[in-house]
Amino acid sequence: MLAYPDGMAQAKIDFKKSLDSYRAAHGEFRVLDVPTLRYLMIDGHGDPNTSSAFAQAIETLYPIAYAIKFASKRELGRDYTVPPLEGLWWAQDMNAFGERRDKSRWDWTLMLMVPDWIDGDMVTAATEQVRAKKQPARLDDVRFEDLSEGRSVQTLHMGSFDDEAPVLAAMHDEFIPGHDLRKVGKHHEIYLSDFRKVAPAKLRTILRQPVARR
Repeated sequence: MLAYPDGMAQAKIDFKKSLDSYRAAHGEFRVLDVPTLRYLMIDGHGDPNTSSAFAQAIETLYPIAYAIKFASKRELGRDYTVPPLEGLWWAQDMNAFGERRDKSRWDWTLMLMVPDWIDGDMVTAATEQVRAKKQPARLDDVRFEDLSEGRSVQTLHMGSFDDEAPVLAAMHDEFIPGHDLRKVGKHHEIYLSDFRKVAPAKLRTILRQPVARR
């Protein structure tokens, strides 16, 4: 790790603590300006509970993210905690997200944020390192892109994903129009809990909706 003039090594960064866009309170809607962030992304379609592509996307993103993290620490002296998994969600008929929650009709993009000091060459090198060792199924589907959401509304949901509908209805139908805003962009979720390991009742998920003035 690189040393600084005072002889102290750089502290390990936890973006959940340092980035305001990873902060949200349960029972409270907040308007914030989300900075442009860079992500590893994989697209897919269908029910996340049954889609093999969804599980394969997670199994592909994490090895690359950790290869980048270790390269950053080794080559740049900059260590950090890999940020939480995130997802963009949409459907041709957005009613599929309402009471019916027809998950078979959902489109999604799974994402892991990459620090802004990481360039495309480091991402490519990490991807090829993973290819040589693990060969995950969706490696060729990964892309490295900026996401610019800007003004957004978000809140913290606690509990099962299937209990999100009333919270989203309050956000979309009451808070957003009540503040002279309109929805733009895609529904965004940030998984502060690992849903592969945590019981549904204990899940903590940031729900975000990009907005613009009406």
